[in-house]
Amino acid sequence: MVISIGDFIDGVVDGSLSDEQVILWLKAVYENGMSDSEVAELTIKMRDSGKILAWGDNKKVGDKHSTGGVGDKVSIPLAPALAACGLSVPMVSGRSLGHTGGTLDKLESIPGFNTDIGNEELTHQVSEIGLGIVGQKSDLVPADKRLYSLRDVTGTVASIPLISSSIISKKAAEGISALVLDVKFGRGAFMKNIDSARELAESMVGVSKELGISTISVLSSMDQPIGYSVGNSLEILESVETLLGRGPADLEELVCVLGGLLLESSGISSDFEDGAAMILDSLYDGSAFRKFVDMVVSQGGSADLFESEVSLLEGLGILDQSLKSNPLEARKDGWVVDIDAMVIAEICLQMGAGRIRLEDKIDHQVGMVMEVQVGDAVEMGEVLATVYHREGDIATIMRRLESAFSFSDSEPEVTSRVVEVIR
Repeated sequence: MVISIGDFIDGVVDGSLSDEQVILWLKAVYENGMSDSEVAELTIKMRDSGKILAWGDNKKVGDKHSTGGVGDKVSIPLAPALAACGLSVPMVSGRSLGHTGGTLDKLESIPGFNTDIGNEELTHQVSEIGLGIVGQKSDLVPADKRLYSLRDVTGTVASIPLISSSIISKKAAEGISALVLDVKFGRGAFMKNIDSARELAESMVGVSKELGISTISVLSSMDQPIGYSVGNSLEILESVETLLGRGPADLEELVCVLGGLLLESSGISSDFEDGAAMILDSLYDGSAFRKFVDMVVSQGGSADLFESEVSLLEGLGILDQSLKSNPLEARKDGWVVDIDAMVIAEICLQMGAGRIRLEDKIDHQVGMVMEVQVGDAVEMGEVLATVYHREGDIATIMRRLESAFSFSDSEPEVTSRVVEVIR
């Protein structure tokens, strides 16, 4: 089938191309790849297949995208921190699928929070308070919705040209001028090794440049869960803790690195170091937290959830008090040298915290809190993790959870999650 990229996207959107014809095209790309110029053309045509958000004279509009991981709640504290530093953030995000958590699912753990707002409402909200985190509307890159659904059922998801065009077309449709990408690799990531992650990052940075978006990509490790919490409501609580300046060190580092790079590329800060310091200050002076509350209220939640320290300690009213909890205790003394992110993710998925198919229902409440991280010394009997669950075979879950932890008699070296920056 010989067809131009423009005619192909037109046929995808207007339905003149059958599923069989679209699948043939996708398989050809999957098997043969595309040139850089073809990927750029495909991305532009996909962006232009629907509405593009416009911001008038506001040139300081940016966003962040992650390829997904276990316990990856970075967007939730990062977007308010960026807004507190003067960047407008119209974040169109996604839901959990497979072992990776979805930002929208986490936010919908907050009573009343509405992620289904229209493009005009999003534009108004961002203009008023500086940020919004919402789901993709049908008139924003409609070509991608059909292409992705067919990629998912034909085994053509793992194509770098198709991944790049899918991600960047949606970000470009937000009307942004700056973008930071967090491309993860490791056991709990879509890309299992750093070479494939680097190839994807370089592709997306190159495509973004062709579309006039100042883009920087970070390669970060995803062998262990990010932070302590995995599970939608639990990750919201950890995000709030981070916005109050008392979050896990690895989560805070990712927020500051990604935020600092984005403030640099958008021209708000003079360099990365200045930008990272601005982000950190916003977490500790309360300005990022206030932006988060503004967003929650604007999108249907209640400010009462955040009025006192007591409400935070009680779980912001979002935790189900009928949940059962089981602690996992250490069987010996030692140093924690590994926590397998994929095992943790699969357990949470089994309990209902994620979905196999997009139409699956999820349980916002279940999940687990790791009480230790890699590099911690533990004693026999010390709690390693607490599982929050419904009825079920908890004995099997606890045995599986125990297999996720590895120990050593000597202290391990703890390194940064950020491995490489691609400009």
